[in-house]
Amino acid sequence: MPTSAVSHSEMVHRVQRLNDIGVALSAEQNADVLLETILLGARELTCADAGTLYMLVDAPEQHKRFLRFALVQNDTLNIHFGGTGETVNNKFPDLPLYLADGTPNERMVAAYAVLHEKTINITDAYTEDGFDFQGTRQFDTKTGYRSQSMLVIPLKNHENEVIAAIQLLNKKDKNGRTAVFTDDDMQLLSSLASQAAIALTNRQLIDDLHTLFESFTHVIASAIDAKSPQTGAHCRRVPDATLMLARAASHSGYPGLEDFKMSKAEMYALEIAAWMHDCGKIVTPPHVIEKSKKLETICDRIITIEARLEVLVREQRIAKLEAEVAALKSGQTINASRAEALAEQEQFFLDALEFLRATNTGGEFMPDEKIDRVQSLSQLHYTTLEGNLQPLLNADELENLSIRRGTLTEAERQIMNDHMVHTINMLDQLPFPKHLRQVPEYAGGHHERMDGNGYPKGLTRDQMSVPARIMGIADVFEALTAPERSYKEAMPLSQTLQIMGRMVENHHLDPDLFNLFVEKKVYMSYAKKHLNPEQIDEFNVALLPGFNPQVTKRG
Repeated sequence: MPTSAVSHSEMVHRVQRLNDIGVALSAEQNADVLLETILLGARELTCADAGTLYMLVDAPEQHKRFLRFALVQNDTLNIHFGGTGETVNNKFPDLPLYLADGTPNERMVAAYAVLHEKTINITDAYTEDGFDFQGTRQFDTKTGYRSQSMLVIPLKNHENEVIAAIQLLNKKDKNGRTAVFTDDDMQLLSSLASQAAIALTNRQLIDDLHTLFESFTHVIASAIDAKSPQTGAHCRRVPDATLMLARAASHSGYPGLEDFKMSKAEMYALEIAAWMHDCGKIVTPPHVIEKSKKLETICDRIITIEARLEVLVREQRIAKLEAEVAALKSGQTINASRAEALAEQEQFFLDALEFLRATNTGGEFMPDEKIDRVQSLSQLHYTTLEGNLQPLLNADELENLSIRRGTLTEAERQIMNDHMVHTINMLDQLPFPKHLRQVPEYAGGHHERMDGNGYPKGLTRDQMSVPARIMGIADVFEALTAPERSYKEAMPLSQTLQIMGRMVENHHLDPDLFNLFVEKKVYMSYAKKHLNPEQIDEFNVALLPGFNPQVTKRG
């Protein structure tokens, strides 16, 4: 094996270049560029014409371990597969470390180097004994290339486990002729391999932590969605609506949002915030989250009221029968007016039952006349077996049946609103890294209002970031169009945007973002992905309340 044939100054230069490459490896965040930096650095230090970077893949479920081509480079053939170049795909088959019978695949030089964790230096692939270079020769025949000198080294991580391998081909001397890799080449490559393994391991650890954290946020969101069929896939759909609007707004120069620009890291922080925006609902009592009817607690108490009304109906029927029996005993028939009065009273109770059943289902608005009727019915009484008079509706039932919007009382609504306090408290306790430190602010503001009358902090528009205001629009839009809410039908786009427009006029939602949402048809992108076809109706955008793009075209 040739020893060093380079001058001292050249060797110093190569060592300095090795240090520079090491610094670049430690700073690189892009996985593709990192791989390229490793292979290009290895080729540069050893003057190799070509090279391959393999990644070791463990597939326990298949009981397999193999080397996968990550990068393939060849200057003579102008080949640049993998990394930032053309994708490798299936151009090169994986190299198994073990054969079908379970024996080590020691005939393939790269597999041998990994299996035995040693560097292999080959003078000429066509004359070397002990390895199978049939694939190399087939490649040469196909391309006209001549593979000769070869240097293969495994890359080990901090746990002394092989994670990859570098294979260099055809070292070039100063005259461009193919030469043999030297001891100096092996030492430099060994040093680079150590630094490369650290960089790859760090990148893998970062990617694994990233994946773990992302999966954790998704699991939390899915758990909250599973906790409440009433909100369905809310936590999974809000991120879509949020990012659609954020991407449309960022760098758009749209009036009122001229300076709004989000980097990739900021967009990712917003995505995480969107997934975590309702995490505080974990501590919200199920009977509040799941309250699909006004009288629902652990069970729907309309059943109890039905039983009471049934008692009243039966009392009327019994009174009628008793009157008829008394009349028959005296040889008469029941007085017509008396019979009619009893029948009317019975029908009154039956109508009351149907009314209360309907009232028990929440809606967008309950008018005063229905509230008055509930109040009037609460004055009715029934008689218990002990002969005691009891009200048809107790105070709690009266309060619940008098709810004007939805199914929650004020106290229950406060419990629901408190999920934002819990969300912020939970997120504030997490030690977010620098690029995610805005997550609590983004996630904690989607129930604030532009006029400061929202919750939990009563922030005004000027006190909120644009991403937090974006989440407010996304949250409302998803909730209005959601098909799972039992107390309302899934709204069509026309009705949804009408309501959102009025919320803009009432200083609830941000006007600039709403104008962008409508004008750029962000709502349609979401609708095509998540809404039922019957919800996507036609309407005149210009007639929407709160939509006035001319207002925001200032400056």
